[in-house]
Amino acid sequence: MIVAGFLLLAVGAADLVRQFAPRRWIGYLAVAVILLLLGSVSDALLPMLAGLVVGALWVWCMPSERSAPLGFWPAVLLGVLSIGAVVWLGARSDAGLIGSVWTLRSPFGDVPFDLAILTLGAAVFLLESSNLVVRAALDGEHTWRPAELRLVASDTAVSIPAAADGVAAEQGQDAGAAESPIEGASVEGAAAESASVEGMTADAPVSDPRAGFKGGRLIGPLERILVMILTLAAAYPILAAMLAAKGIVRFPEISRDGETGARAEYFLVGSLVSWVIGLGAAFLVWWAAHS
Repeated sequence: MIVAGFLLLAVGAADLVRQFAPRRWIGYLAVAVILLLLGSVSDALLPMLAGLVVGALWVWCMPSERSAPLGFWPAVLLGVLSIGAVVWLGARSDAGLIGSVWTLRSPFGDVPFDLAILTLGAAVFLLESSNLVVRAALDGEHTWRPAELRLVASDTAVSIPAAADGVAAEQGQDAGAAESPIEGASVEGAAAESASVEGMTADAPVSDPRAGFKGGRLIGPLERILVMILTLAAAYPILAAMLAAKGIVRFPEISRDGETGARAEYFLVGSLVSWVIGLGAAFLVWWAAHS
């Protein structure tokens, strides 16, 4: 149990450092020191070292600035390691120095230190690391297409639809500039008809659904955290209502999909991968609590 906790905590903390720390090396050093302290006081130096090694390998295998070279397979391997550590290694009888002074009560009973570390590690992993996993899954399915290109000509807008869905923000891709100028934009057919329209601006903006408000970077982690909490609390009707509400909110975008079905595919792949990650984290915590 403690092994899985340190693995998930190291990976999740490393991705948070990559995303938010202005100086990454300071963030990585702080994470290593915190893990070293936790491993020392809990008599878990080997699990702590394993977490540091896996965290370093994760940063190399799952880059945040470009597509993952190995796809989402590092996430699958991490999931197998975490499940194996929880199912086969189980809980320890002695939590070291901190075990004698650790007390944490919950509505479900006392929470051991190892279970608290596992829960913390799973929650931290659901924040930024899961965004990378969802993005890797979407990249692997080749579901992303360029955003809708709009050529604005005075009062007329020529729209060339493509399969880009706002769910891209939920898997953690950074948006570009809110508006990006096109110099001398031309598109076959549509541009030919609009080229003679007076007043066409040379710097027509490109509409990117990922631009502007980047709420998806917050929506995705919150959704996965809620999935884990509601699953552990056995609040299945609330969970079902939340997942259904997401589909209702996305329905207007999906309904404009046309014949390609790419928007629906993009939404389903991203959402299902995100939900599986949240349910997997809930399973780990539930199994550890009842083992």
